[in-house]
Amino acid sequence: MRTRTLEGKIALVTGGSRGIGRAIAQRLGRDGATVAVAYARDETAANEVVERVQKDGGRAFALHAELGRHGDAASLWAAFDAHVDAYAPDGGVDIIVNNAGIGRSSALASLTEDAFDEVFAVNVRAPFFIVQQGLERLRDGGRIINISSGAARLALPEIIAYGATKGALDTFTLNLAKELGPRGITANSVAPGIIDTDVNASWLRGNPQAEAHAASLAALGRVGQPEDVADIVAFLASDDARWVTGRVIDATGGSGL
Repeated sequence: MRTRTLEGKIALVTGGSRGIGRAIAQRLGRDGATVAVAYARDETAANEVVERVQKDGGRAFALHAELGRHGDAASLWAAFDAHVDAYAPDGGVDIIVNNAGIGRSSALASLTEDAFDEVFAVNVRAPFFIVQQGLERLRDGGRIINISSGAARLALPEIIAYGATKGALDTFTLNLAKELGPRGITANSVAPGIIDTDVNASWLRGNPQAEAHAASLAALGRVGQPEDVADIVAFLASDDARWVTGRVIDATGGSGL
């Protein structure tokens, strides 16, 4: 039987209705946390995650949070506040997972200003203000986990702006660790490589050559699964990771070694 290491904790997972976010929400729920599953558009998918957590014996609720616009963090926390009283009368949160993001961008020559602004708004500005406005709710000893990317440490000109957002997110993580350390709050990034999710489905699934190429990039010789990332997040959210902060945890399976 799984040890419920996060019993009594409240977790917020952005982009929690699909892919990596879905796996994270379900894993944290199995570990005992009450999970706020934040979603941008697909309410049905978010409710399916909630139901899955509940079937596994956990507690969860869905909340709508479309990111990338001014005021998005305030709207997210307002939705959180409207639900959390049923689970935590003090309105507190213990774990913030900034997972929502735009996964692709264009090369330098073709990237538009609007596309640049959009990817930075979702991938950098939203996590920044979600944390800023969540600090009064975040309990001492809490956890901030930002989902970065292996693209932050590799030269990938075809997704130049995306890689830049993840580099910025890692710098944000580093500074959070320093600023919030006196409260016992840890801040870490998890940096996945190629993961078999809906975002990559159009070129990866059903394409043996693409899958073989993606697998060959990892030292471990396969394409990553959402659960590979979720399990790392669960460790960082637990008390076992109390002495780890300000780090970028590589979750690429050894890509680019």
